[in-house]
Amino acid sequence: MIRSFGASVRRFCFAGIAASAAFLLVLSLKAADTIPSQYSDHDFWKMVTDFSEPNGVFPYENFVSNEISYQDVLPELKRVAKPGGVYMGVAAEQNFTYIAALQPKIAFILDIRRQNMIELLMYKALFEMSADRAEFISRLFSRKRPAGLTTASTAAEVFDAYNAVKPDPQLYADTLKAIKDSVIKKHEFTLVGDDEQKIEYIFNAFFRGGPRMDYGFSSATPNTSVPSYYNLMIATDGRGQNWAYLDNEERYMFVRSMQQKNLIVPLVGDFSGPKTIKAIGQYAKDHAATLSVFYISNVEDYLDTTWPGYLSNLRSLPANESTLLLRFIPHANTVLSRIQDIPERWPGQYWH
Repeated sequence: MIRSFGASVRRFCFAGIAASAAFLLVLSLKAADTIPSQYSDHDFWKMVTDFSEPNGVFPYENFVSNEISYQDVLPELKRVAKPGGVYMGVAAEQNFTYIAALQPKIAFILDIRRQNMIELLMYKALFEMSADRAEFISRLFSRKRPAGLTTASTAAEVFDAYNAVKPDPQLYADTLKAIKDSVIKKHEFTLVGDDEQKIEYIFNAFFRGGPRMDYGFSSATPNTSVPSYYNLMIATDGRGQNWAYLDNEERYMFVRSMQQKNLIVPLVGDFSGPKTIKAIGQYAKDHAATLSVFYISNVEDYLDTTWPGYLSNLRSLPANESTLLLRFIPHANTVLSRIQDIPERWPGQYWH
């Protein structure tokens, strides 16, 4: 279940900084933001390295989302959030769907594990080398492209076609080499430690798992109740509309264009850490830009002892009346349910 918060969450998260928030809002009204329309490889990698924190740990693998209802909030997000701002999110592919719907000028995707940053670099390479969705899915899962797929095919039609195709070891080997060549040779990103081995480890999981892989695949703690990649891509918002980034060519091409322009920046960051979120906030302020949406998932459940640092980071982000934090509904025995200054009911809340 997902819940979005509008102005009410801003009053909590940015309490005590009303004057500075108003000042930032005045600045944003006086001048358009100066976020570049694209970044050089050098500037992109400088943000990745300068904004990131040291690698952290997480108890589960996270190759793919486990949030089947993540689209439910999108009609309200589209109504409230203004396009063209700064998007922030956590984890992997679900961010592409939010990005395609919200159309920010720049997106920062952060996760405490460096492996997630490497997975997003893998995705970046696949987007850049794949002219359409069918080619992208073919390369992502190392399955030869079935006949009959067109740019008009729905996500269900495309994934149903690929479900019948067996993994191809030669396509896997060729695509893995192309990914590494893109990251290391074409873009000249400086990998360190076991980064190159992590590319192979992640890509091999997609090769073995195929379109039916899920959050529990290749995990030390498998979970049979989570949705597969297939399920996530054919899901709807509860009103019959599928917003998935692979449901139509237009959404895919928007995300692909952002990848080609180096506008989706993967970072290693701790939500309560001293560097990454504050660096994003400062960068946005330096360019007179405003946070549009921050997709938090349930990360707050892991911040029990570091909550003050997290609040400090939220206060550093430039926000206005349309800024939204997107999180899971807090359940019993979670961190959010134990924090006394969160009311049981938010004014104007939107439930999912």
